[in-house]
Amino acid sequence: MTGYSAARQVQQKAAEAGPRAATPRPRPGAPKITALGGGHGLSASLSALRRLTTEITAVVTVADDGGSSGRLRTELGVLPPGDLRKALAALCGDDDWGRTWSEVIQQRFSGNGELHGHAVGNLLIVALWEKLGDPVAALDWVARLLNVQGRVLPMSAVPLDIEAEVRGHDPSRPGELSAVRGQASVAVTPGTVQSIRLLPEQPPAVPEAVAAVLEADWVVLGPGSWFTSVVPHLLVPELAKALCETRARRLLTLNLAPQPGETEGFTPQRHLDVIADHAPGLAVDAILVDEQAVTGGAFGVADLAGLEKAAARMGAALVLDRVAAADGTPRHDPELLAAAYDRIFRTHGRIGPWR
Repeated sequence: MTGYSAARQVQQKAAEAGPRAATPRPRPGAPKITALGGGHGLSASLSALRRLTTEITAVVTVADDGGSSGRLRTELGVLPPGDLRKALAALCGDDDWGRTWSEVIQQRFSGNGELHGHAVGNLLIVALWEKLGDPVAALDWVARLLNVQGRVLPMSAVPLDIEAEVRGHDPSRPGELSAVRGQASVAVTPGTVQSIRLLPEQPPAVPEAVAAVLEADWVVLGPGSWFTSVVPHLLVPELAKALCETRARRLLTLNLAPQPGETEGFTPQRHLDVIADHAPGLAVDAILVDEQAVTGGAFGVADLAGLEKAAARMGAALVLDRVAAADGTPRHDPELLAAAYDRIFRTHGRIGPWR
């Protein structure tokens, strides 16, 4: 079964399970959105946002060091293409052309040879990087081929490493602090991540990514792997500065559950504390949380009053809504998420038409 067919079955089952929010469609004068993140979390956000506007720019982390991306990065010295590929696939059109290309670039080679495990899209992106020598121009060419609605950019033009300070990485020494390097290792650590930093430190941002943050109407951060997909954007100095100075509204979308390894045992409040610790000067306008997740879901019964206070400390309104997939898995439903985004953009946006 193809990924698209499986997704359609999930949507059909969800529709049969109960009423769904009407999915908004792009409208004239729709907001200009810049979405920051990586991996499946960013893909979920983009799948929702493309239902609202064609003015989307995805700014993607470039620290992956596992799987196909890690192999290409090591062998060729390129940016890890995997998260960029996922973002492009999420922005493909919902027509035969878009669905076909979305599946093609996500297709992985099987067998036992050197191509085993490589995604077609990864090889396509890297081939254009080598031909053009410009990562941004190459991604624009891939986007044109796929008829992507929006733009996909790396947050930095140099490959990055994540180094985390982890308590209890060695289970036999639960109180000891260790430095754990590499996104793949941080994601599965049995310890508790305290903080992260990027290597090289203070990496340069892609200028187009900085411009996208400054020129947006809304900047959306999250959902996604908190320490390896969301927080890294806050540690690129030019991006962090743009996030603080932009006239755009800022929306933070929380995950539906703690992530084994990275955020095991974290409460929703702890997720907000992590953002505040890594970017103390960042103000947020709205924080979107799945209602079920914090009223008896994967986080247990959360302290809503405490969560509201944590949001208020960041200057944000706490928005509870229904955005989870109906099958019980910790995935955002793209149509419900689109409807929630649309309500937030209308309610918390600037008065008057979008500039």
